[in-house]
Amino acid sequence: MASAAEQLAANMNFGAFQKATELHKRIWFTLVAMVIYRLGTYIPIPGINAAAFAHAFEGQAKGILGMFNMFSGGAVQRMAIFSLNVMPYISASIIVQLLGTTYPPWEKLRKEGGEAGRKQLNQYTRYLTVLLALFQSFGIGVGLSNSPGIVDHPGVFFIMSTMVTLVGGTMFLMWLGEQMTSRGVGNGISLIIFAGIVARLPVGLWDLLQEARLDPSKSFMIFGYLLLAVVVVLGIVFMERAQRRLLIVYPKRQVGNRIMGGENSFLPLKINVSGVIPPIFASSLLLLPATAMSFLATMKLPPWAQWLPLVVGQLTHGKPLFMLLYGTLIIFFCFFYTSVVFNPDDTAENLRKYGGNLPGIRPGKRTAEYIDYVLTRLTLIGAAYIAVVCLVPEFLAGPNGSYAFGGTSILIVVSVTMDTVAQIQSHLLAHQYEGLIKKSKLRGARAR
Repeated sequence: MASAAEQLAANMNFGAFQKATELHKRIWFTLVAMVIYRLGTYIPIPGINAAAFAHAFEGQAKGILGMFNMFSGGAVQRMAIFSLNVMPYISASIIVQLLGTTYPPWEKLRKEGGEAGRKQLNQYTRYLTVLLALFQSFGIGVGLSNSPGIVDHPGVFFIMSTMVTLVGGTMFLMWLGEQMTSRGVGNGISLIIFAGIVARLPVGLWDLLQEARLDPSKSFMIFGYLLLAVVVVLGIVFMERAQRRLLIVYPKRQVGNRIMGGENSFLPLKINVSGVIPPIFASSLLLLPATAMSFLATMKLPPWAQWLPLVVGQLTHGKPLFMLLYGTLIIFFCFFYTSVVFNPDDTAENLRKYGGNLPGIRPGKRTAEYIDYVLTRLTLIGAAYIAVVCLVPEFLAGPNGSYAFGGTSILIVVSVTMDTVAQIQSHLLAHQYEGLIKKSKLRGARAR
């Protein structure tokens, strides 16, 4: 027999959506916030020669700047006030998560601090975001100031104004993302990245159509590439929803004259625990050497470093060495990040504390070992799935492939869409629960 929650979920329709006025406000707030973000990606920082910078950017479009440009919705290409996007915040969040499992004071704060500890770690994340944004904006300001023809009046004042503008843009986006999370639907930071990628999809599609128009022989290949993108989307949906559920048994116990417990539940383990972090980290690391080498192209290398351009030239999209290292780093970061965000020992301890156990397995250490055993095999499947999703488009597109239709972009867009839809459904479910409670109260009042 279906549960009450399942019955309510089955009854959700457009009529229920129309009645959920609170959900309407949340959706409108999210849309307005995303429009504000998109407008900011078209406001350039002061003192930039837009035409000269666009010409210089073309030489970096296939490096790490091209990837950041895709995440920022074209803001890097226009050197807008939101060029740094939320990348410093994401980097700071990952660093705080890592230190929360390795640095004893922060680990204690994470485990025992409760809500206050979580707020304190969030505050540390904000401080670290400012430091990372200052460092990155300083590098951008110095690099632009030293590039001939790009800045109208290079110097210390331009560097300082660039730092203030870019850091202010990042902090505004961080605040906007937090507001979207609390007052809108979905995760605000993820939706900002989602909006940037989706904004670049029409540009990427137009480039593919132009390529097919100029070279009709590529039309079939481009059609197959788009068809593969649809297949990849379906595969991502299937794998992201897949999970291994471990049965948890709670024994019966007597409290006074009542028998408590005796119920079963499940511990869901996702196949892809690490999310989209592994491909982002892997591609960032691999594109750094190519980007650095492009900046050093005008310098004369010493004799012992003449081999560097040859090696770095293989670390570009579509090259065998790039794809081999890309897949290896994705698998490594999948296991590494999963070990950071999911601790089998903590899970086993929580189960023992609340009286739950896995059938046939002793509580404590043996339970932790079994959960780690299952999680390791699930992570292997998840790592292979992410590697395939990211490498197949790379293999077919080659060096001239578009970031907009890359595996990382599709993975982020589909994952964020699924998470947002799930939150909308949860809001509708909560609205229906509220309606049932109000009806029951009215019936009780009439009965009296």
